[in-house]
Order: sequence, then structure tokens, then C-alpha cells
Amino acid sequence: MRRSTETKTALVTGAAGVLGMAITKALLARGIKVVMTDVDQTRLDALAALLDGECITVACNIADSADVERTFAEIEKRAGDIDILVNNAGILTTNKTAATTPEEWRKVMDVNVNGTFYVTKAVVPGMKKKGWGRIVNISSLAAKTGGITAGTAYSTSKGAIISFTFSLAAELASHGITVNAIAPAYIKTPMVTEQLSEAQRAAVLAKIPVGRYCEPEECAHVVSFLVDDLSGFITGEIIDQNGGLHFD
Repeated sequence: MRRSTETKTALVTGAAGVLGMAITKALLARGIKVVMTDVDQTRLDALAALLDGECITVACNIADSADVERTFAEIEKRAGDIDILVNNAGILTTNKTAATTPEEWRKVMDVNVNGTFYVTKAVVPGMKKKGWGRIVNISSLAAKTGGITAGTAYSTSKGAIISFTFSLAAELASHGITVNAIAPAYIKTPMVTEQLSEAQRAAVLAKIPVGRYCEPEECAHVVSFLVDDLSGFITGEIIDQNGGLHFD
């Protein structure tokens, strides 16, 4: 029987970023209650005040397992169990192997991989209890190509997210929980507009067959599709969203 997502509660990590906000808005438009988490409580509160719909804001450093535990104790009190998780938080570096320091490597892995694991581990018991859940992980084209402009640590971390998606999907399918990922490329966020040089942006744009960058709302639309009740037969999929840069 179809269930309405309007009765659901979603958690979006990295919610204060451009993509996180687009995802939050898309879920709110479906009538879903959204728990927004990011590292800056003040920024979260300011952004939530601009949104239409039911939002809860909780600051969290997802790279810190103890802080994740604290955060989820608060979320449980204020919102109950999480039905939908969007693992959106991530950081980009552009250094290739020779220029990547051990500190940079650890920082990227702590946020992009470990943080995703900590948050997911916290939400899964509640989903299992209900026999229903949706997990959407944000990977990257870099995981499949080795990174056009993305650095070694970032590309590797996003490859780990794909493997994590496969592992979780196999583990949780019998519990009514789907796990999928999106592998976008060159969304118009600060990762592109600020962390790439003008020359890099021009070179990338020339390579994208559709001739433009991805809008944040386009990626959010895919998230909205994957969390729908009628997407319950899709699990373990990696959806490419790259404007024709890569086919597989």
C-alpha cells in the first residue's frame, strides 16, 4: 500500500549550503518535516526563517562521532525517528596525490566518509523499527572518472560513498529501506563558483555536452524522486547527473 511522504521526517546534512538548501526546499514542498543540520547554528536558524514548512535546526559536526550521538539525542526528543536521510554534507579539495597532505586526506575522509557513516548508523534503527526508510547519498562524477578537477582525496571519498551505498542497500532492502546515491557533476555551488579558477570553469564548461552547469534544484529534484513511495523498488542505484560528461 502506498504511504504518503507528507507524514515523514527527513534529515538533511550540510543543509546550510546551496545544494542542502535546494534539497530542503524540495522536501518541504512535499509536506515533509525537515531536520536541517550543519556546523553553524546561527546560519541554520537564519536560513530556516526564510523557508515555508516545518523545519528543525540542529548544529552538528558530523565528523565527530560523539557530536553525532549528542545531536541525535536532541533530534529524537524534538522530532522522533528519521524516515528520510539525505547525506549531503561534504567538502571538496582539488589537490592531486603529490600535493595532498596527510592532514587534508584525513579531513576529507572524516567529513565525506566517516561523517556519512556516523549519521547513517544513527538513523537506521528507527527506520528498521518502522519498516520503512529512504537514504540518499550524494556522491560525485569524480568517483567514476578519478576527478576532472577534483582532487585525489575528494574523488576517493566519493568512491567510498558508492561502495557504502551498495553495502547498505543489500543490508537494508529486506527492512523496507532503500539506499541510493546521486553522482552529480559541476552543480552551481561554491565548490564550482569559488573553489575552481575562472580558467578551470571555462575549460569544464566547454566539455559538458549540454553546455551548462547543473542547477541545485535539478539535483534536489532527483532526491525528491528517490524518496517517493513509488520509488520503493529502486535500491542500490547510482544515478548519474552530469550533463553527458560520462556514460556507464
